[in-house]
Amino acid sequence: MRFKASNLMLPKKHRLSKKKDFERVLKQGRGLKKDFLSLKTIENDLGFHRFGFIVGKRVSNKANKRNKIKRRLREIVRLKLKENALISQGKDSVFIVLKDMKDMSFIETVKIVGDLLKEAGIE
Repeated sequence: MRFKASNLMLPKKHRLSKKKDFERVLKQGRGLKKDFLSLKTIENDLGFHRFGFIVGKRVSNKANKRNKIKRRLREIVRLKLKENALISQGKDSVFIVLKDMKDMSFIETVKIVGDLLKEAGIE
């Protein structure tokens, strides 16, 4: 069975990519924190969600570890979008990883992300 990369990626319209968008969310957004993860979120006028991910060098000096963490978080968000669990419309959200999550399993990470999304009123 072959998989298309497009089926395994967060859709482009749901990605937060511009620096000004990140800055707006970080400066004006409402923040929540749980374990190793922080979530900042703010309303947008687009009618759909956009997500960004920040993993700083404090988490790991190695880029491959930081990228693995971002890929894991993107996959969790993609699955939430796919199952239509994200019911509120039009928010920009940025996940900020605060410390290394190497001891966390994928299932634990899914639970923490889900809890943050519920608390933020997104899920």
